[in-house]
Amino acid sequence: SDMREVIDAMNEGHMNARLAFNVYCYRLRKYIGAYTAAMGGLDVLVFTAGAGENSPEVRAASCQKLEFLGVKLDEEKNRVAIGKEMDISADDASVRTLVIPTNEELVIALDTERIVKEKQAAK
Repeated sequence: SDMREVIDAMNEGHMNARLAFNVYCYRLRKYIGAYTAAMGGLDVLVFTAGAGENSPEVRAASCQKLEFLGVKLDEEKNRVAIGKEMDISADDASVRTLVIPTNEELVIALDTERIVKEKQAAK
């Protein structure tokens, strides 16, 4: 399901939508924490594609409890950063948090073109 539908249902009071949203953001936090530990630190946190690019609610909820890593969002910047490249970090954050739009369909098309050309050249 599209995250916008989940958020709309959550805002209408649907408890299962609230649960789905909370679990989604909790799992994002877990992965951020796990990868931060595996890499030995965090310089920049990037939200991209789908919910990461277009949902201030997901970004805010996913960054809750990550202050100990240096992640801190500016609420206003986060609110307006929908579908555009933007640093949404608070001024006093030690880790930058960015929203970076993607064009997944274009990447898939370019990769497909490259693979087809490689196969044709190998004939």
